[in-house]
Amino acid sequence: MNFWFLMAGGFISFLGVLIHGIFGTRMYMNNINKSNLDNLTKSLSLVSWHVFTIFLFTGTVTLIIIAYNPAYGIAAYPIIIINAIGALLFICLGFGNHTALLKMPGAYLMALTAIFSYLGIIS
Repeated sequence: MNFWFLMAGGFISFLGVLIHGIFGTRMYMNNINKSNLDNLTKSLSLVSWHVFTIFLFTGTVTLIIIAYNPAYGIAAYPIIIINAIGALLFICLGFGNHTALLKMPGAYLMALTAIFSYLGIIS
């Protein structure tokens, strides 16, 4: 295991927490609140948005714990897989009808988290 790769993965995931949880929420909710969606849909949308922020934070904490406690390395695999699949989802949808997704940091942050986490586990 490589402490620094795992910490880099955790740091990148934490950048995602900050970008998604603070800046992204402001932009996202401004758009949602301007829409014609009913209040329940707006509320559920906000919950869904923050569930993803919680996922990013959980990944951050998990990777940091593994960096300091290599015996828990197996816990990195779900973090690696979900970040890799998330990055692929952004990319696939971005090359489809949702080109704006390629301009957002999500795919890149998730891909880098997966890559650094994987490198941390195998080295």
